[in-house]
Amino acid sequence: MLLRIEFESDIPIYMQIKNQIIEGIALGMLKEGDELPSIRQLASDFGINLHTVKKAYDILKDEGFLSVHRRKGYVVTKNASADDNFIEELKKDLQPILANAFSRGMTEDEILKICREILEQFKNGM
Repeated sequence: MLLRIEFESDIPIYMQIKNQIIEGIALGMLKEGDELPSIRQLASDFGINLHTVKKAYDILKDEGFLSVHRRKGYVVTKNASADDNFIEELKKDLQPILANAFSRGMTEDEILKICREILEQFKNGM
């Protein structure tokens, strides 16, 4: 999987890393047991602070997407679940996005069509 960092983005770098790893898992580009680059290696590759990468990896570990092995480092796991807390966070994240689309005159069908297209990518592995 190839990560892309947009240094001019408003999205913090650790969130870009986190989001892209989750997307890689959803698309099947990263599978259970796959090893991720070490914190030091990824930080060096992008010329960013070690703590930035560690923060992304730690969040992914806390959310159940990664585990740490003594010899392998950070490894993809599939322990993330859609519990009540996740569902509430999802609603909170989607609210402004959907409000923006609705305020621009998009219909429910148009919005749902876009959601289905994105979900289809994940089901088909891109």
